Amino acid sequence: MDKAKMLMRAKLGLWERVQKDDRVIMWNSGKGVQMQGSSRRNFLAGAGMTAAVCAVRPLFGFAAASGSPFKVSVISDEISQDFDHACSVASKEFGLGWVELRGMWKKSLHELSDAELAQVESILAKYSLRVTDMASPVFKTDWPGAPKRHPDKGQDFGSNETFKQQSELLDKYIELAKRFKTNKVRCFDFWRLDDIAKYRAAINAKLSEAATTCGKRGTLLVLENEFECNTATGREAAATLAAVPSPYFGLNWDPGNAVMRGELDAFPAGWNLLPKKRILHCHVKSAMKDASGKIVWAPVGKGYVDWTAQFKALKQIGYHNAVSLETHWRGGGTPEESSRESFAGMKKALIAAGAW
Repeated sequence: MDKAKMLMRAKLGLWERVQKDDRVIMWNSGKGVQMQGSSRRNFLAGAGMTAAVCAVRPLFGFAAASGSPFKVSVISDEISQDFDHACSVASKEFGLGWVELRGMWKKSLHELSDAELAQVESILAKYSLRVTDMASPVFKTDWPGAPKRHPDKGQDFGSNETFKQQSELLDKYIELAKRFKTNKVRCFDFWRLDDIAKYRAAINAKLSEAATTCGKRGTLLVLENEFECNTATGREAAATLAAVPSPYFGLNWDPGNAVMRGELDAFPAGWNLLPKKRILHCHVKSAMKDASGKIVWAPVGKGYVDWTAQFKALKQIGYHNAVSLETHWRGGGTPEESSRESFAGMKKALIAAGAW
């Protein structure tokens, strides 16, 4: 790796093993820059590179996320469908101790065989990773009797199951939550309808029923405000939470999704309306307007979501649950490179907020 590339990765806080002439120069062990052999002396002798390290050190600190008040995480398949590789990046490169499970090997988690689930467990143990929650697609389907609304299937991560199969799907994810030692199952509230008013009460009743099912089995149901579903913004999330007061029902706050639905002031205006004790999970991504004025995904650090301020606000309310990168943006060329760049922005915001 040449010096220019090394410096760029240093600025992003993304160090990795570098070898030259059979000598290890540096790598990120999750505890800081490590050096071995004569390369250490040679490296430090380079004044320019030494200055670069000193410049980066105060910004990133080369510390793992273990000092954060949050469970800093990433949805594994935002990096790669190769679960082992995704976990390697999350653990060794990003320095994380947590991942969020949604899919791997081009399958949703609930589609895996028992042998494949055992492999997931083995890989998690290999990298000393724990699971924040089940990122399930429960209720990401059409509401019965309402006009069908199928969004673009390119990146909706939806459920292939019908409405009638949702109870069985929820049961599967409750059992998966127990298997992976978490107590949170993510859900949605059905594909977005132009006229939700006449269906809203019935949808709320379904959410309440599902939350009761979760509660009886020691699990929490966590609704994500999703831009393609009926609860998309901070304002809508506040209304849904008020209508479903179950102690087993909370929110997966996603200000990026709210921006995508047009709530450009998701933070702080949408955030300010939310009942803070019911925020049980947080997805980290961003969105912005392109040259044509269309709202599109953006890397964390750009766009309408001020993640430094949002992380500070989460700290202020005593939040200790997950902040989980859900990249979505693909401007880096590949999911992995896009997630790498977006994580760099996330990490910088966490450090600026005193949460890394």
